[in-house]
Parts: sequence; structure tokens; C-alpha cells
Amino acid sequence: MRIRTLTLAAASGAALLAAGVLPASATSGATPKSAQEGTVSAADLLSKVTSCSQISNGKYRTDDETSATIPVCGKNGAVFWKADMDIDCDGQRTTNCNENADPWYQDDTAFHQSNGQPLKADSLPYIVVPSSSSIWKYSSYGIKGGGVVAVIYNNKVEYAVVGDTGPTNIIGEASYATAKALGIDPDPATGGADSGVTYILFKNSTVSPIESHSAAVSLGDQLAKTFLQNN
Repeated sequence: MRIRTLTLAAASGAALLAAGVLPASATSGATPKSAQEGTVSAADLLSKVTSCSQISNGKYRTDDETSATIPVCGKNGAVFWKADMDIDCDGQRTTNCNENADPWYQDDTAFHQSNGQPLKADSLPYIVVPSSSSIWKYSSYGIKGGGVVAVIYNNKVEYAVVGDTGPTNIIGEASYATAKALGIDPDPATGGADSGVTYILFKNSTVSPIESHSAAVSLGDQLAKTFLQNN
């Protein structure tokens, strides 16, 4: 979990333009594209999460120095929250994610690739869920490693997987690749977005293998359509 101690600026226009337009990859070997993924628009998804039916016993902080204001909300077939985005660079060492680039770097993730190796944060879009606590236990709501998540920012939809766990009292974190695809500065030390990120986690879903981004997009698009129909 990236715990920032400084207020970070929102992604600049230059970052949005430079976010990359490479095609989504079936493996973890290429950076996902930044354009709209799937056929369901950000606006349609956001229209279903305008109000919160709180399912968490309390609320989360977005960073150590902030107050606890973020609830986990329930919907038919999904849970969601609206928060910031801190950058997770944990997992396999790469050019972008390592001890030199990331002051908080850890060489493992809570969930692993099909070959047993940690995930690759700079090429696989994944999000971080808070570790289970008295506030909320994600597994009790059908959320598990490899589950599909629609991450929405600046009218873009990026499909990711649940890939790591973080502190029990902080929420709002995603991998380097997730941030880059959404036009958010992915630098693990200074990047991220202060607000405006919506995370919709689809219950009882699993991407197999977890490292296949194309599988996440395909399943995510199906689940997003079902989500619109049922809410």
C-alpha cells in the first residue's frame, strides 16, 4: 500500500496524452491501452453508483493523514467505493517497479500468477483491497483474488483484477499499469490521483489466469452489462 505524505496533484493533460495506446495484452507482457475498454461506458456504470448502501462497519482513510470518510457500498452483484488512487508497484522487479523507484517496494503480492510468481505491477492492471478487519472483510462479500474490477476515472473504464491487499484502515490503491492506462501519473513515489476514482468489484468473479488482462476485459464487459441490468 502506497501511503503518501504529500498532497498530490491530479494527472496533468500531458499525462493523459502520454498514457499510451498499446493494445491490451493476453499476458502480463504489455502495457494495457488507455482507451475505453469493453462496450459499457463510464457514464452508464457511474449512473448506478450515485448513492451508497454502506456494507462496511466503518469507513476508511485514503491516506495516513486523512480522516476516515470512505465507505464500502453494496449493489446487486457488486461492491464499490469512491476514493483516491495511490500507486502499488509491488510484485516482480521490473524497470519501473523496484527498490530504487519505489520507497515502499515489496517483492510480493497477496495473489500470484498461474506459475506461482508474484504479479507484475507495471504491466498488469490490478487493485488493492484492504486486509480483512472489523471494518470490512472482503471475502465475506464474494470478493477474492483475481476478481474483476471496473476502475473508472476521467470518463475512462479500465478492467483490472483484485491483486493485492493493503492496510486494514486505508482504501484506494491500484497498480502502476492501472494508473497509466487511466492517464494517472504511475510514479509510485509521487504519482496517483487525489480523488475521483470509482472502483466497482464484481462479486464471485475470477479471471483465469489472473495475469491475462484480455480475459479480465472480456469477463468484465459481460459482468458490467449484467450489473447495468440488475441495478
